[in-house]
Amino acid sequence: MKKIIVGISGASGVRLGEKFIKALPKEYEIYVIPTHNAKIVSKKEENQILLENSDISEVTASGSFGVDMMAIIPCSMNTLAKISCGIADNLLTRSAAVMIKEKKTLLIAPREMPYSAIDLENMRKLSLLNVIIAPPVAGFYANINTLEDMENFLIGKWFDLLGISNSLYKRWGER
Repeated sequence: MKKIIVGISGASGVRLGEKFIKALPKEYEIYVIPTHNAKIVSKKEENQILLENSDISEVTASGSFGVDMMAIIPCSMNTLAKISCGIADNLLTRSAAVMIKEKKTLLIAPREMPYSAIDLENMRKLSLLNVIIAPPVAGFYANINTLEDMENFLIGKWFDLLGISNSLYKRWGER
């Protein structure tokens, strides 16, 4: 079974993180790390393990645990700044640091806009380390008519970037 960490950071955009988790294929073992500010209510499912962000000794804090990938959806600018500066003061930022150190796939979906020069510099630093920076930006070619269409498009694009097969959105050229 593949292992994925899903971090949920910040208060706005939490719904995208929750829908991302629900859309993950059943063959993934999911480790969820919500920050305090995310204030997420999560049901424990068979393949979902809710971790406490303040417990830096959790399994995802170790490279030897063998996580395949990590996504932080949404990612607050505070969390992004900590990761870009190597600050690993909670389980979420420590797990991200482990992904970078182990050269594993890390996707970050920054949630705020407009971006300041500091935000952009932090994203650039992480991008140079092969972190995938993928803010929730809708593709206008996808015939998005509802909020659900937009969410499926975003989640589908994030799945694509993580190598997770899906048919959540209409791709370019599809009729």
